[in-house]
Amino acid sequence: MSTSTPGTRHPGRVATATLCALIGTGLLAAGATTAWSEHRAAHRPLPPDAAYRKAASLWRSTPVDTLFPPVLDGQDTGPGGADRSWTRTALAPEADCPAALTADWRAALDATGCTRVLRATYTDATRSTLVTVGLVFTPATAPAMDALRARLTTAPAAYAYVDSRRAAWTATVTAQAPAVVYAVSAFADGRAMDAPVPAEEATREGATGVVAEAGLGHAAKAVAARVERTLATAAAPPATPHTPAPEPRR
Repeated sequence: MSTSTPGTRHPGRVATATLCALIGTGLLAAGATTAWSEHRAAHRPLPPDAAYRKAASLWRSTPVDTLFPPVLDGQDTGPGGADRSWTRTALAPEADCPAALTADWRAALDATGCTRVLRATYTDATRSTLVTVGLVFTPATAPAMDALRARLTTAPAAYAYVDSRRAAWTATVTAQAPAVVYAVSAFADGRAMDAPVPAEEATREGATGVVAEAGLGHAAKAVAARVERTLATAAAPPATPHTPAPEPRR
């Protein structure tokens, strides 16, 4: 028979209750710490090489309006530093590389592989010129893409017009993703041109000729640069705000 009187705490029960409380607090703290660690791990920026490899799939994971914005603004990008803007007029269906690229570009991409080609066409505010810009995605590593720079020739036929209308072109291997950005400009009236001119040549100070004087080299360079910028933004890992470790419940 127990000899404890009402209101008297049994030492064993007190110790057990205290131990249970300590264990419970420890479990809550461990759970909170684990959850915080998992949250940090899930939001930790990828290493540069992993982020670069992940960017190879942007062609299927990024909204088209992100890669090819409906409107591109280009301050100081026209001849003489004039402001320009371009409005998207057409989007090509995503294409396999053999269907979208010329034989010399397919040969240049043999060492890197080629996954998909995305293209869009823009017109300037006067609707007198067109620029088709393309994104060529590959599964290659950064060193392989660096070697590709020297092998790129005249950009392929533009979406929405044929080779004979090409006026100026540019092509760049991007730094943030295993992809090539290219752009080809043309007159909107459909006139045939001689061999297309590299945009760098058409934008040199003192350059003459209809392509340079119409700003078609400037247009190709500016549109390509802005689409390359949108691709770089899409490839960049999101900034992770500092999140303090949660305090355990008491």
